[in-house]
This record gives sequence, C-alpha cells and structure tokens, in this order.
Amino acid sequence: MKHLRMRIRQTGVVVGLLAVSWTASAGTFTIGDRDFLLDGQPFVIRSGEMHYPRVPREYWTHRLRMIRALGLNTVSTYVFWSEHEPRPGQFDFTGNLDVAEFCRLAQQEGLKVIVRPGPYVCAEWDMGGLPAWLLKDREVRLRTRAPRFLEPTRRYFKAVGEQLAPLQITQGGPILMVQVENEYGGYGSDKSYLGVLRDSLKEAGFEVPCFVHEMGWSVPKVLRDDFFCSVGFSGEAAKRFADLRSVQPKAPLLCMEFYWGWFDSWARRRRGPGDYGHVVKSLAWMLENGASFNIYLVHGGTTFGFQGGANGPPYVVSGVKRREIAAGLSVVLR
Repeated sequence: MKHLRMRIRQTGVVVGLLAVSWTASAGTFTIGDRDFLLDGQPFVIRSGEMHYPRVPREYWTHRLRMIRALGLNTVSTYVFWSEHEPRPGQFDFTGNLDVAEFCRLAQQEGLKVIVRPGPYVCAEWDMGGLPAWLLKDREVRLRTRAPRFLEPTRRYFKAVGEQLAPLQITQGGPILMVQVENEYGGYGSDKSYLGVLRDSLKEAGFEVPCFVHEMGWSVPKVLRDDFFCSVGFSGEAAKRFADLRSVQPKAPLLCMEFYWGWFDSWARRRRGPGDYGHVVKSLAWMLENGASFNIYLVHGGTTFGFQGGANGPPYVVSGVKRREIAAGLSVVLR
C-alpha cells in the first residue's frame, strides 16, 4: 500500500477522505456514450467490493467507513440466493442477511451501491450462490431459460426487489446499477437468457440500469446492443479497455472486477503477496484516464461455515496427497 500511495501521488490524483454531501431526494443514473451520468453529470465509479454475509453485521459500518476513507465513492456486493432462500419459498433477510440495511448504512457513509443478485454469482461461494435444493429436481437445467430454473429465479428476484427496489437512486436511495448474472460467457452463450433475467429484474421493480460483467475473452459471447458490459482484469488496463472498446465502442469504461489479490485454496500452497507493480500501474492508468473500477475485493471478510466453493479442478486428487488430505480432514472433524 505504501507504493500504491506513492504512485497515486505521482499521478497528481488525490485519493483520500473527501467531504461527503448527499440527500435522500430522488436522482437519476444513466449510461452515456462515454460517461456514466449521475443526475446528468459525468460520474466516475470508484468502487470497492465487500460481501455482507462475509462480515459480521456489527462491523459493517466500520468497514464501509474505511472504504470511504480510501477515497472510494461506491461499494459493490453480490446478493446470495442460497443464503436468502434456504428452503423453497422461505426467505430470510434478517441479521447478517439484511442486505437492505447494508445499503442504507453505505448511503449514510456517503457511498453509492452496485448490487449483483445473480442468480449465479460465483464469488468463490458454494455452487456460486445457487441454492442446493434446486438439484432436488433432476430435470432442472441451471443457468438456462428452462422454466424449472427460471420460475424459482423470478421468485427470488421478486423477493430481492421487495428489499432493494425502494433503495434505488430513482427513489432517493444509493443503488446505481444492477448486474445480471456473472461471467456467464465462461459458462454459456445464450444471449436470450440474459435478456430474460434482465426483464425479470425489471418486473421485480428495478429501474436503474442493468449490466453484465465478463472476462475479456468472454465479452463477445454475450454482448448485446441493449446491454452494457464491464470487464475484469488485474493488469494491462490500457490494453484490456482497448479490447473492450473494439467490441463496445460507445460506452463508459468499467472494470467491475479489478483484482489486486486472490483467494487461497484448501490443501494447496498458500499464495504469497506477489508483485503489485502491474496492479499499481493499472490503477494509476484508470485514475488518470477517468475509467471506472471496482476493487475486488476491497475487504474479503470470512466465508463462514461450509459456504466455500470449489473454484476449479482437480476436485479429486490421488495417491499420497489424497491420504494426506483425508488425514487432515479427519483431524478437523474430530
């Protein structure tokens, strides 16, 4: 962080605790040809990602205050279907799952909000946030337009809308945008599926802009003329955005997942801090060129219980390592 602060100073961009002023009056947020427009004026999103179920509710205000003190103006969070609907038709938005209160606290700290309700969110969460009870139906086809998946998805979106639609900027709240699905291009290519989800979110009461997020290579698989698309990366910001411009020429620049860290995997060697030089260069480039970004994650928190997800193969290992892992698991279970 010392080097990050030094580099930002060199760019002439001040990132610090800024004076905050906001009111609860209704506003507008739109996506222009080159800029995001907040109440008609250009607005650069400087966001940090934090997931409310991964942080005890008692610490939310403190963490949000730290995000604001970093110089950011927005906080982003996934909404976790599996947590909010643990059983079909039974919803929970209380305690540490009170996402509406999380958004209200963010507004009190002078932060705008981006919500990412999925239905699939990845997030290194068990089944990407899809509830396990979906699999009781052997005919269900996840992340498709199949009615057995879309019907419960619409029910979930409706419940989320009841909580969060009143907190949109158009109603005096902090929510600027809503993300549809998450990196769907890494899984499928049914652009109509994304359109159906977008329409379902609108039916649930969301009127702020909807958008999709992809990795650079998967953008062309899902890009539609009626969708704004963001991109994720950790370095080479100028090149990544140039690639995005080549397929989406009329839109603001947004890196919705700017990675400056990574997760550790159980039974694997822990990742070291690495070289942050490419991260600092990319952040400096975005600050200098007015590009929007979302630091993923600005605060990671803890994945409690058994909600940690399996991110990639191999899921099954062989030989000595299997026995070592089994021995370690038996110790944990004792």
